[in-house]
Amino acid sequence: MVHSSRRTFLTQATAASALPLAVGLLGRGDARAAGALPDYAPIPEASKGPALNDKGYFVGRIDGDLYWVTDSSYQAMFLTTSQGVVLVDAPPTIGHNLLRAIEEVTRANGRPRKVTHLVYSHSHADHIGAASILGKDVIRIGHTETARFLRRDADPNRPAPTLTFDDHHVLRVGGESLELAHHGPNHSPDNIFVYAPKQETLMVVDVLYPGWVPFKNLAVSQNIPGWLRAHDIAMRYPWRTLVGGHLGRLGTRADGHLQQRYLADLQTSVRNTVAGLDPAPFFDKYGPAGNAWAIFDGYLNAVAQQAAAPVIADYLGTLAAADVFTKDNAFGLLESMRIDTGLLGPFGIHP
Repeated sequence: MVHSSRRTFLTQATAASALPLAVGLLGRGDARAAGALPDYAPIPEASKGPALNDKGYFVGRIDGDLYWVTDSSYQAMFLTTSQGVVLVDAPPTIGHNLLRAIEEVTRANGRPRKVTHLVYSHSHADHIGAASILGKDVIRIGHTETARFLRRDADPNRPAPTLTFDDHHVLRVGGESLELAHHGPNHSPDNIFVYAPKQETLMVVDVLYPGWVPFKNLAVSQNIPGWLRAHDIAMRYPWRTLVGGHLGRLGTRADGHLQQRYLADLQTSVRNTVAGLDPAPFFDKYGPAGNAWAIFDGYLNAVAQQAAAPVIADYLGTLAAADVFTKDNAFGLLESMRIDTGLLGPFGIHP
């Protein structure tokens, strides 16, 4: 049977298979540009997840009747009960493989295969953009703000929740339970914590990235102070297993502590760089022309690059992609520390 090109790409996404596609997209005149793509450090073995099956997904038991599914880029979690399946998130890259994974598990354990409840971690399409494949009868649960955002966005692939809450909600289905909690804005204004007490498992999305550095610009988070606090909140939960929503493996408490250290080291490096980097060259070069944006751009990028360098050196080989996103994460921290905490550097109170 011949699989679609999309499935082949997702299940065999290596540099060797992706490069011809990239060259084709660049066009013949720009094909040589593919040779200029940067090389990055190898991914540590400890950062890798389990191998995917021939359909492009992996499904495994977390504990008891709680399972997870991944395509090595995104993750979802589901709980099988005597009354049906409770699914947390529906990433579009996993898509219909969610239904295949659920069928595989429920067929093996003799539980009903129908998804009766869908919990939204937050409103972002990359995590719930396949919600529509579950049909109209599923009970959709999310934060009040999630409902507001989804009604505003009117995306048919992300129907708004039918059951909402503000602070806490305990979802009980078929003798199983999930504790849903909103601890304030972090990655997004509506991002929630989903805790399975019996299985000692926490799912919080776009906060902790087990084995990897956080995604670009601190996961493109809308509230950086809140996002940093979310790490502390997550570590106060008594979990043994973490579902982070991204990449190919589950997390441990050691992963959480390691990311906290990475961020603390990066913050220290940003502070030290702001204190020591001479801003004069940027003012001298661009000031006479009145190009304020060029001054900011040159200075902020220089701080981010200089602050990132020692952190990359320290975490390379320990956290995957330390050499990919640490500079961007340093920039995100710098901007938050500048406007949220008053670390203004050369843009402080004029003498």
